[in-house]
Amino acid sequence: MLWLFDMRTLILLIPALLFAMYAQYRVHSAYAKYARVATRRGITAAAAAERLLERAGVSGVRIEAIGRTLGDHYDPRSRTLRLSRPNSPAIADVGVAAHEAGHAIQHAQGYAPLVLRSAVVPVASIGSQLAFPLFFTGLLFAYMGSQLGITLLYAGIALFVGVVLFTLATLPVEFDASRRAIRALSQTGLVTQEELGAVKEVLFAAALTYVAAAAMAIVQLLRLLLIASAVSGRRR
Repeated sequence: MLWLFDMRTLILLIPALLFAMYAQYRVHSAYAKYARVATRRGITAAAAAERLLERAGVSGVRIEAIGRTLGDHYDPRSRTLRLSRPNSPAIADVGVAAHEAGHAIQHAQGYAPLVLRSAVVPVASIGSQLAFPLFFTGLLFAYMGSQLGITLLYAGIALFVGVVLFTLATLPVEFDASRRAIRALSQTGLVTQEELGAVKEVLFAAALTYVAAAAMAIVQLLRLLLIASAVSGRRR
């Protein structure tokens, strides 16, 4: 029975799911730990981001507050850097702001992996919305004996490949932004060497969440391929 096979493929997701849970725990734990510790120089997250952007010769980037903890991000469309706690002098917030400033600098300099990720965004967006509906509709038609079902199965998989590519393209972009942040904070002296270690801890924990997302997407793709293969074999 295919449903028994599908239950076995669900086991593939368990390690990736556990890793994702661990990554979320690490990032929230590291952030909570250093969100209560102010930098010795007392510079705020917004001021640190402005300093790093100015140092890199990047202008025209707005800095706004966003009311969501760890919702910090850089929007390349509007050239806006959104920080959850822009007025905070905490080590965690300064580190996250420096990371997001790194993304703004990547954008200004035309960093190739960021350009690639931006190009994949439309495909990934469509895939995230349609891949699973198409796949499960394909399963239904396949059980009804229609060849259309097989076509829909692999169409859903093809769309999900776009999601996987996006998660993979995200990794070098995020790692590079963290490297830029750590290097710039060190060179400018905005944080001490001891505080820099804390920044590294926060940004490493955040990076784990992107690795976990990529791992989950890859394993999910493998699962879809195994199910589609089993359905195709059943029809022969």
